Amino acid sequence: MTIETIEHQPQIAADRFVLRPLRTSDAGMLGFYAGDERVARMTSAIPHPMPPGAAEAFIARSLATDNPEVVWVLDGSEFGGAEVMGIISLKRMERGQCEIGYWIAPPYWNTGLASAAVNALIEANPLGCRTIFAKVFQDNAASARVLSNAGFQYLGDAETFSVARNMAVPTWTYTKTLG
Repeated sequence: MTIETIEHQPQIAADRFVLRPLRTSDAGMLGFYAGDERVARMTSAIPHPMPPGAAEAFIARSLATDNPEVVWVLDGSEFGGAEVMGIISLKRMERGQCEIGYWIAPPYWNTGLASAAVNALIEANPLGCRTIFAKVFQDNAASARVLSNAGFQYLGDAETFSVARNMAVPTWTYTKTLG
């Protein structure tokens, strides 16, 4: 088996998992969880139904060295958990700004994994972000709580197109300034 990872991307430790770079071997579980309509509907970019090869294409884009988005997998295998429990990413923007995005696989909802992942990524700040933005769909109160609990401040309302819903969806936008 070939395991391909991004060499320059740090692994970040958390209490119950590590945030590690994607591997090509993650495609099966990523496709399984991201293909769940409940996950896809809460993201802007995941289609539903998920077409064949979409998980592999996502991994290939994520492994590209010129990709402005750095993606980590929540991997609990070192702690007796699953190898893929969700995804978290930082997308580089201008002037030291980044946008954070994440989704958690349904078996791990309401377990604190999203909060732990967001906090671990903020603490590590691997891209040296000065400001981090986030947006969540207004019908995803759990994700809004994750951001509020991590110290993000509400910035305003907007809309974002959801591929899975095939429509613009109202969002809440948040920001967090880092030391």
